[in-house]
Amino acid sequence: MTKKILICLLIAFLNISLTNTYAQTSRKPDPSGVNTGSSADLDTAAFKVVDTLTKKKDTTVAALNGSVKKLATAVSNVANADGKNKVAINLVWLLIAGFLVFFMQAGFALVETGLTRAKNVAHTMAMNLFVYPAGCLGFFVCGFALMFGGVGALGTLGGFDGLNQEFAIHIMGHAFGLWGTKGFFMNGVYDVGVLGFFVFQAVFMDATATIPTGAMAERWKFASFAISGALIGGLIYPLYGNWVWGGGWLSQLGVNYGLGHGHLDFAGSSVVHLSGGVLAFVGARMIGPRLGKYNKDKSANAIPGHNIPMAVLGTLILAFGWFGFNAGSTFAGTDYRFAVVAFNTMIASCAGTLASTLWIWYVRGSKPDVSMMCNGLLAGLVAITAPCAYVTPVGGLIIGLISGVIVVEVTLLMEKKFRIDDPVGAVAVHGANGVWGVLALGLFADGNYGDGINGVKGTVTGLFYGGGWGQFFAEAIGAATNIIFIGAAGWLMFKLLDKLVGNRVKPEVEMYGLDLPEMGIDGYSGIRMDKNAETPLSR
Repeated sequence: MTKKILICLLIAFLNISLTNTYAQTSRKPDPSGVNTGSSADLDTAAFKVVDTLTKKKDTTVAALNGSVKKLATAVSNVANADGKNKVAINLVWLLIAGFLVFFMQAGFALVETGLTRAKNVAHTMAMNLFVYPAGCLGFFVCGFALMFGGVGALGTLGGFDGLNQEFAIHIMGHAFGLWGTKGFFMNGVYDVGVLGFFVFQAVFMDATATIPTGAMAERWKFASFAISGALIGGLIYPLYGNWVWGGGWLSQLGVNYGLGHGHLDFAGSSVVHLSGGVLAFVGARMIGPRLGKYNKDKSANAIPGHNIPMAVLGTLILAFGWFGFNAGSTFAGTDYRFAVVAFNTMIASCAGTLASTLWIWYVRGSKPDVSMMCNGLLAGLVAITAPCAYVTPVGGLIIGLISGVIVVEVTLLMEKKFRIDDPVGAVAVHGANGVWGVLALGLFADGNYGDGINGVKGTVTGLFYGGGWGQFFAEAIGAATNIIFIGAAGWLMFKLLDKLVGNRVKPEVEMYGLDLPEMGIDGYSGIRMDKNAETPLSR
């Protein structure tokens, strides 16, 4: 009997405790999320002040003055919290996008390794791994400072304005910014916004430094490659990048000469992809074709990649990461235009895949080549990277369709006419479609975005939407400048590297495979391969 009484008392006590607990909870569950988030979540103390003042009944002058001061303080606190939240949203958006772009490195590694031969797997993978630290360290030492040392305040990332020193020359009253001079080794720019910005920009640079590894694969010395990664990240990429994204002279073609808004490249068709494509072209031409690629009559032999599934998986990883590449370039999760950017990124890649598949299938060949499908998808992504924020969905579709045709034609042109051996089609994907991407911006920009960019009033409008030739000319000048400068810088770099360590492995090493001679390990251990059979015999 006593036990029953004790159990009843315990149950009653628990019920009372639970009742009191729930009674103290004033906020009801909100499964839809509609009512979640209010001024109370911004600043609790400020919210209590506002709530108290609304209920106050003392209407004397002294009381009202005191209330106004408290209200002003409360509003200021709420505004500060709102500002912190906005910057936090932008920083999180930027960094998540940057992490997606970094994951693209895995895509590059898989595509390049899949489209090359089994005897060079370890070497190709190693290049795609080591280019990341080599390029990033070069970017840390001097690349970031040269590129962004004079960019000015980072408005969406907290407004830090310490990146304020640009070396410029003045010609006929116009300033031509050439490189930044603030932020070497990140000195003097120890700021959360700047460091987040560095992370995002470093992985973009990494993409540029990676592109030549595909075009020069299967015969490039690892030592030469490693040094080139640091030089690209520390010097070559940042200089052109400054002219477009760092406040340099190409970005000021609009202010100085009335050419639209200057050379625009929203996410990197010219700065990233054309730069990498030009370096790939110069490097592949200087290093020469792989053994067995060409016959005495100048006809080409096919050297198939060893793993198409690997290449397809890598392509899909690149497509996934590209959403961060393009949409993240708003630098702000509070800029709703990123939805347009994401849509155009998707539709252009699909259109590029469709066009390249049909073109190689019915116009240039007789089968729907899988590797050309992959490159068509990547071509669409490269082409839309510059105009993705400025064009309509139909514009994105058209840009993608054209890119698919370009990638097929330029691939065949490189192989058959110029006799440049590019195992992965890097020049066609990144170079040719990098040019097309910026030119497309000058044609298809619809005038709905970009007001005030590069110091020019009004939105960005291309030729087809009544904007005249100005923006198109600015894009063409930027593309031509890239080809000339990056081409010359790449030529000088590869010349010096050839003198210093040599660019190309010995013929016997190339025939055997670069894995053991260059890396000391086979990519596929325990598998017996006929390495000679992987190299065609020239006729």
